[in-house]
Amino acid sequence: MIRAIRACKTAAEERAVVRKECASIRASVSDNDNDYRHRNLAKLMFIHMLGYPTHFVQMECLKLIATPGFPEKRIGYLGLMLLLDERQEVLMLVTNSLKHYAVVFLHSYLSYILCSSNMVDLRIFFFIISRDLNHTNQYIVGLALCALGNICSAEMARDLAPEVERLLQFRDPNIRKKTALCSIRIVKKVPDLAENFVNPVVSLLKEKHHGVLLTTIQLCTDLCNLNEEALEFFRKVLVKVLKDVVNNPYGPEYDVSGIANPFLHIRLLRLLRVLGHGDADASDFMNDILAQVATKAESNKNVGNAILYECVQTIMRIEDSSGLRVLAINILGRFLSNRDNNMRYVALNMLMKAISVDDQAVQRHRATILECVKDSDASIRKRALELIYLMVNEMNVKPLTKELIDYLHVSDQDFKGDLTEKICSIVEKLSPDKIWYIDQMLMVLSKVLVKVLKDVVNNPYGPEYDVSGIANPFLHIRLLRLLRVLGHGDADASDFMNDILAQVATKAKSNKNVGNAILYECVQTIMRIEDSSGLRVLAINILGRFLSNRDNNMR
Repeated sequence: MIRAIRACKTAAEERAVVRKECASIRASVSDNDNDYRHRNLAKLMFIHMLGYPTHFVQMECLKLIATPGFPEKRIGYLGLMLLLDERQEVLMLVTNSLKHYAVVFLHSYLSYILCSSNMVDLRIFFFIISRDLNHTNQYIVGLALCALGNICSAEMARDLAPEVERLLQFRDPNIRKKTALCSIRIVKKVPDLAENFVNPVVSLLKEKHHGVLLTTIQLCTDLCNLNEEALEFFRKVLVKVLKDVVNNPYGPEYDVSGIANPFLHIRLLRLLRVLGHGDADASDFMNDILAQVATKAESNKNVGNAILYECVQTIMRIEDSSGLRVLAINILGRFLSNRDNNMRYVALNMLMKAISVDDQAVQRHRATILECVKDSDASIRKRALELIYLMVNEMNVKPLTKELIDYLHVSDQDFKGDLTEKICSIVEKLSPDKIWYIDQMLMVLSKVLVKVLKDVVNNPYGPEYDVSGIANPFLHIRLLRLLRVLGHGDADASDFMNDILAQVATKAKSNKNVGNAILYECVQTIMRIEDSSGLRVLAINILGRFLSNRDNNMR
């Protein structure tokens, strides 16, 4: 079937092949063909992934799950997870098939129903999964847990929670790991059941198996987020346990780029973040752990940087001392010097949150943040500009504003709008006096208006603005007069205007009528601003041309 579908050259051919296969499978289902049921379901899963409807096969999943063999059960559970979700009514049938009540009677009842009709009693599915959760074969138990963890509904969670809770003490570590993951789904669906899992979870934290410990810590985190009583309980017993977990060595099988258990470190840091938030005693107790993790992690590797980032987030979240916060902000400062744009972006995001906590520590990295404003990456520039805006205060408003205005002229065109907006907002909000306010606004205007004049000179306008072959001459003249005012007495502003004034003069020479009016305004502007001698020579040459003009007014 797969070969035939892949050989199709058009969508119509593919639909024809799928239609033919579905018809054949429907006939097989109607004949109650047990030998090919698992193959038919495998085909329909492929058809489902291509986007075609397969709702008619939902009951086939239940029939395969009810069979005693492992291969058939595996296909049945896979189909159940792929073809159904918790909103399907047929899952209600599955829910009540899992309890181990009157096994012999219900098994006979199940066989009768499954073979005779597509309508299944609500108790059937509950019986099936409950029977599989109590199976002697651990692999079948694992299949049931995997399915329950993926498609468990609130009704299923309430009915099967005791069975899942019991499996947290199962002899095999892989089953305990899957049970912990399944428990996460259950407590999210029914938060009232969280208290049932608190005591079993504490014993699992003493596990040496990496997978069990990782999933248990995630279960603890979710329990703390969902249940206030669980949070208070874990605060009393978990911090010491977690400290032992951090300090215990692990085998080389858990090594990633020379760092032992990075995923476990990250999960632990996230749990500590939850436990320490709003509790000064718990936060004090975990200070040593966080300082130890922050100093041991290697910042020259991505794995180490991931741990450092989670450590910084935890330090910022808990009720921490200022010393540890300074360490966290210094780590973010090192991230800003990293070549990886992702590292710099997350560092800027964290510094925006940290500035409200410790402004002085963030101010020490001002020079590095200003360099990020000039970065080639647009997202880095924008985030750094937002951070600079938050950093500006009465003490540093003058140097920071000067840096931003100096960069305004050379910044990318797409960035000029945001940069100008932030500069004007800073000047308006924090100007020390009116004279300084006017000076800064004039400097911004001078740099922005040069760009406007460039657009006027270089961009074509419609014929309604054309006068004697020159587009918008009146706008040219008005802008030149404004530049004359802005450039007078300001050498920096005048430097920005030199190129555009030379360009305007060159273009205006080609027109003898309106062009002379623009040339005259251009000469006046050149002689008024703080200009280099080269541009003044151009202005004098233009005046020389005016002297040789026949028009007495021009002379």
